[in-house]
Amino acid sequence: MFLNYKPTWMLEAIYQLTPEELAKHDIRAVLTDLDNTLIAWNNPDGTEELLNWIESMKAAGIPVIVVSNNKAERVERAISHLGLDYVARALKPFTKGMNEAAKKLNLPKENIVMVGDQLMTDIKASNSAGIRSILVKPIVSSDAWNTKPNRAMEKMIMTHLKKNNSDMKWRGDLS
Repeated sequence: MFLNYKPTWMLEAIYQLTPEELAKHDIRAVLTDLDNTLIAWNNPDGTEELLNWIESMKAAGIPVIVVSNNKAERVERAISHLGLDYVARALKPFTKGMNEAAKKLNLPKENIVMVGDQLMTDIKASNSAGIRSILVKPIVSSDAWNTKPNRAMEKMIMTHLKKNNSDMKWRGDLS
C-alpha cells in the first residue's frame, strides 16, 4: 500500500546531489520541482548554493529541467536568470509533465531522476512515469496555501512507508 509514493532515495537537500553520485547510478539528467525543492517558494531569487549546484551540473554536462505545476509566467520569472529549461503546468501527480520533460531530454527514463519535496505530487508523478525519484526536505518549513492539504496526507503516508520500509531514511548521498 502507498508504494506509488515511495521515493527511490531520500536526501536532505537537492544540493547534496553531485555529478559523481549521479554517474554511479547511470543518471544523465535531473528533473526538479521548483518551489521548496530548487528555491524557497517565497524567495524566487534562489541562493549562492543553488547557483553553485546548477553550475556543477552544467559543467558535468547534466541537463536540469524544472517540472512545475505553476504557470509558465511564474516558472519563467523564477528561473530565467538560471538558464534552465522547464515544463510548466505539469499536472503532477499525473505523468504529463514527466513525459514531456523526458521527451525534451531524448534519454531513456532509466537515465533520468526527478527531485521533489512532495510525495503526493513529485514522487507519485515520477514513479507513475517510470522515472526514479529523490525526495528532499522542503527548503523552508512554510508552504504556499495550496500545498498545505497535501502535507497532511503526506504525513500519514510517510509514517506508513517508514514503518514498512527500513531503507526510508534521510541521507547525505545516494548510497
